[in-house]
Amino acid sequence: MAVAGRVLKRLLVGRPLGSDRLAETLLPKKIALPVFASDALSSVAYAPDEIFLTLSVAGLGAYAFSWKVGIAVGLVMLVVVASYRQNVHAYPSGGGDYEVATTNLGPTAGLTVASALLVDYVLTVAVSISSAAQYGAAAIPALKGHEPLVACLAVAVLTAMNLRGVRESGGLFAIPTYVFMFSILGMALIGLVRLTFGALPMAESARFGVETQPAYEGGFVTLAGAFLVLRAFSSGCAALTGVEAISNGVPAFERPKSKNAATTLALLGGIAVTMLLSILTLAHFTKIKFVDTADISRELLLNGQHGTRAGDGSVRFADGTTYTQDPVIGQLAKSVFHGFPPAFYLVAAATGIILVLAANTAFNGFPVLGSILARDGYLPKQLHTRGDRLAFSNGILALALMAVVLILAFDAQVTRLIQLYIVGVFVSFTTSQIGMIRHWNRLLRTAESSEKPAMLRARVINAVGAGMSGTVLVVVLITKFLNGAWIAIAAMVVIFLLMKAIRRHYTHVADELAPGDDFRDELLPSRVHALVLVSKIHRPALRALAYARASRPSVLEAINVNVEPEETQALQDEWEKREIPVPLKSLDSPYREITRPIIEYVRSIRTNNPRDVVMVYIPEYVVGHWWEQVLHNQSALRLKARLLFTPGVLVASVPWQLHSSEGLAHRLEGPAAGAVRRGTPPPTHLGETPPPPSATVSAPPGRQP
Repeated sequence: MAVAGRVLKRLLVGRPLGSDRLAETLLPKKIALPVFASDALSSVAYAPDEIFLTLSVAGLGAYAFSWKVGIAVGLVMLVVVASYRQNVHAYPSGGGDYEVATTNLGPTAGLTVASALLVDYVLTVAVSISSAAQYGAAAIPALKGHEPLVACLAVAVLTAMNLRGVRESGGLFAIPTYVFMFSILGMALIGLVRLTFGALPMAESARFGVETQPAYEGGFVTLAGAFLVLRAFSSGCAALTGVEAISNGVPAFERPKSKNAATTLALLGGIAVTMLLSILTLAHFTKIKFVDTADISRELLLNGQHGTRAGDGSVRFADGTTYTQDPVIGQLAKSVFHGFPPAFYLVAAATGIILVLAANTAFNGFPVLGSILARDGYLPKQLHTRGDRLAFSNGILALALMAVVLILAFDAQVTRLIQLYIVGVFVSFTTSQIGMIRHWNRLLRTAESSEKPAMLRARVINAVGAGMSGTVLVVVLITKFLNGAWIAIAAMVVIFLLMKAIRRHYTHVADELAPGDDFRDELLPSRVHALVLVSKIHRPALRALAYARASRPSVLEAINVNVEPEETQALQDEWEKREIPVPLKSLDSPYREITRPIIEYVRSIRTNNPRDVVMVYIPEYVVGHWWEQVLHNQSALRLKARLLFTPGVLVASVPWQLHSSEGLAHRLEGPAAGAVRRGTPPPTHLGETPPPPSATVSAPPGRQP
């Protein structure tokens, strides 16, 4: 079983890498772009959908605002990208927004940013994978109704790929990401050419009307209309998610790290904005209609007649025609590549794949941020260690688990998940830009005259970024709070408080474990009082006695619990007959308990001699099957659990290998998790003599004498 598990792990993860090969995992720009930018680039697959969906409630006239909303989103993205280029130059260590906020605004601001980013990374995976599952269900009807299962399987595949290491997963993801980029840009170019020459067909949904809901009949001069445009803008700002991942991932770039990261950021901003505006522009000219599928039977009109929604999601009209709504990119591809289906299928396939790969941005950002937080004591220390492939494996697994929970909780519905989205990322945007302003203010006070102009320009860029991202944050909170954003905010608060509690715990433990001024006295107890637990005279008990005698304690005695007087007397007789040179003490147990009399006796020794150490030797069987463990060692486990909470007591497990455990060491051989990073030497190979058994000693918590 263990061998099969190791073989499966190696197939999924690959051979372990030594710590000295960390430089080999660094990314060139051509790989870093698809690794860190896939989230922002993929947003063009659902950001236009969300803009159109939001505007649809105001009727046909509202769609005219789609490209204007897109321009506003593109402007915000360019400003944020320019701001983050300053971040990666000033803070290239990989802490990103967390480091900027902590250094310049204090630990509370840093934790606020960290909690926001952690929530946003989980939502990135959930939204991207759920959107991909919906694309898959649209292309393969058999998947309809099974989107959550498909999404969870996609998360599992993505997790396995990332466990193989950043560079290897980046190489796997690079080709489909570039295919998506060139297919969308190619579609946009061909569409604009056809539009210029008047040969661009209308979208299939252009023939429909869209019913205006009563609240928006007054148009966009009313408060409701203005609020709707702001909602569309906040939904479109989902395109900005993933920009911050590059600032967190600077250490993963090849040298010069900051320069390569800044160049990748500029490429990301230019490509993403071009793709988004091209799609919205072509969607406007092809008169695409896109409405909420939950209300599709009420909103879509054909010749003045409402459609009726069928069980498969299609709409049937009175004239017998049916219509199934495709995403905006799907409708646009059908229109642009009318008469050439292979190009349409290429765009659809590339879009579906990029939505899965978009989650890879989070799989690179979350583990790195988690590692830094663990290093600072705000998250469990396990998140700071690298796995066999030099990736932060524990962080990858934690992200995957939380994303799966979210996907199942929201039934893989993008429209529901998107309401929770982007709140966290704009919290981090705004806070980090304010922190950068403080950073430049501090440097300007001591800078040389020749350095000040560049710093002043950088401060202006960060100030504009802070103002714009702060404005967007306010808009997002106002327009999305009641629609689900409050859940994301509540999650940030919970994570913030949890990280504060973890830090307090680590601080308290460190204070408790710190040696005092009298540490020399603590290292040398007055005496060692050794106890060997004996239930009967057999080879495990004799081995435990031998180990105890070899340690030469000040006092050594064997103890037995008198549960059955006949058995106890027989043990005493055999003990004297064998002339074992260790006194045997029987502890009375009128209620047939085993653990309590031993604990009380140990405590009595400690009470009478508080500066003594009590060493308890417990014989244990080493078995080869799980069911044998159930049949043996239960009393020993219960006793150890109690003794470990008794100050001044050490517990030594003395193993005795039963025949069923023979060969188990060879079956279990192979590097343990984390052995590579710890520099553990390789295990013995088959046929070599295993090392002799040894006692394992567990020290209990508490102050030792």
